[in-house]
Amino acid sequence: MTGKSGSRWEPSAELAQHWPLDPQVVFLNHGSYGACPGPVLEAQQRLRERLEQNPVRFLNRELEPLLDEARQELAEFVGADPVNLTFVPNTTTGVNAVLRSLRFKPGDELLTTSHAYNACTNALEFVAVGSQARVVQAPVPFPIESPAQVLEVILDAVTSRTRFAVLDHVTSQTGLVFPIERLVRELHARGIETLVDGAHAPGMLPLNVEAIGAAYYVGNCHKWLCAPKGAAFLHVRSERQSEIRPLAISHGANSTRTDRSRFHLEFGWTGTHDPTAYLAVPVAIRFLGSLLPGGWPAVMTRNRALVLEARQVLCRTLHVALPCPDEMVGTLVALPLPSTPEDSPDPACTRDPLQETLYSKFKIETSITVWPASRQRLLRISAHLYNTSAQYARLAHALSQLLGS
Repeated sequence: MTGKSGSRWEPSAELAQHWPLDPQVVFLNHGSYGACPGPVLEAQQRLRERLEQNPVRFLNRELEPLLDEARQELAEFVGADPVNLTFVPNTTTGVNAVLRSLRFKPGDELLTTSHAYNACTNALEFVAVGSQARVVQAPVPFPIESPAQVLEVILDAVTSRTRFAVLDHVTSQTGLVFPIERLVRELHARGIETLVDGAHAPGMLPLNVEAIGAAYYVGNCHKWLCAPKGAAFLHVRSERQSEIRPLAISHGANSTRTDRSRFHLEFGWTGTHDPTAYLAVPVAIRFLGSLLPGGWPAVMTRNRALVLEARQVLCRTLHVALPCPDEMVGTLVALPLPSTPEDSPDPACTRDPLQETLYSKFKIETSITVWPASRQRLLRISAHLYNTSAQYARLAHALSQLLGS
């Protein structure tokens, strides 16, 4: 796939134009909120117009079968049984629904890692305080040499009090792909069930949720699947569904219906809302899968190859070593920035000054955070079909100017 610039990964103008992104901005931060293509947004708008033509007909008569169809198509894509799958607005909501449904005892230990997403850590701490349990963070290193280190550090943190684990499939801050199937299997053998935060996995990695085998798995559709904002899923193993309740208890709680599972009755209607993001998920799956001749496997391969190429360029520019092996990379990577303790910003700072300068001066949108273990800044970049090699070269040039590399 070669474009006018001659780069192997340069997309054609016809491919990039599907995203209504600001053409004046180099957008390298798909990992934060995703970016939805125009045709998918148009499909969602048609659904909204259909809803508003007769809200009673749409929400009371048509919504359930439409959700069933969307859930079936999503389930096929992520390797799940649709009876175990329900839509939620985002992974944070799914994580909270699971954690706040479970019951823990004083002294129980809830295991996670130093790479856990802040919102999930907050949810764990909230539940732990209420039950007098304790959150334990396994200190997974970064930079890191191999997936085996992840397994070793997490299993070393298990004690006789460990009752539950919340683990990332792909870490948000560092972009590491954890050996999640092995982790789930090893923890289950020790009597510990796992909630997998798979926010970044759908559309980034080939996914088979049933094979992973976790009791609970949550994943976003608005990120790498490029569905509209407000679309994610929660997967719960069948024998665990009776104990998991949505955050908003609504009509399904006392429904006498027997044609649907209690799981679907409760999560399928939590109050009046706009369900069109859920219903547009199949459109996103089909549309993205149509953009390259090889379908979704080609999309994932192309995006991963592009980000691997980009991190090589940036590491050479910044004079830093690769922080993890290629096998732990999906389409999201983080690189340590050369810095000293004196110029490292406060970790509580919402936006790093360097990130703001990249945007204001160079019109480059990226993510820069502080890695708490070392207080070192991390540059995180993403790759999707609208990105090009030339954009990462532009970022490298800007960083060399700003950091004097």
